[in-house]
Amino acid sequence: MKISIGCDHGALELKNKVVQHLTDAGHEVTDFGTHTPDSCDYPDFAAAAARAVADGCCDRGIVLCTTGIGVSIAANKVRGIRCALLSDTKSAQLTREHNDTNMMAIGAGIISQELALEIVDIWVNTEFSGSDRHARRIEKVMALEK
Repeated sequence: MKISIGCDHGALELKNKVVQHLTDAGHEVTDFGTHTPDSCDYPDFAAAAARAVADGCCDRGIVLCTTGIGVSIAANKVRGIRCALLSDTKSAQLTREHNDTNMMAIGAGIISQELALEIVDIWVNTEFSGSDRHARRIEKVMALEK
């Protein structure tokens, strides 16, 4: 799977761990930064990662910051993105099965690295259920962009 990833300075260390974890699992990761611990603006990196998904260059995307809130808001401003802020494994599973999310956000200051990697694995490996009721709801959500 091709996965885009982006973060700000508050999540650089966790982003690097996630990149390595995904690469080790055989995924192709496109890292949109940041690449240094210098203070930066999260929308720049979240938008770049989201555009790669929206444009079809990547299958899914992951964005990170200290809380995950800012990057999730920024990613969701890109047309075609359904980004879920995740901090537990059940939500990681259900957001893929029910919402067919194409992006996820993590707060590096909110959850442990171990839990973050577990959430990433569940989210990456869970497929959309394909249920008519969920597809209908997704269509209604996406129609809000028009």
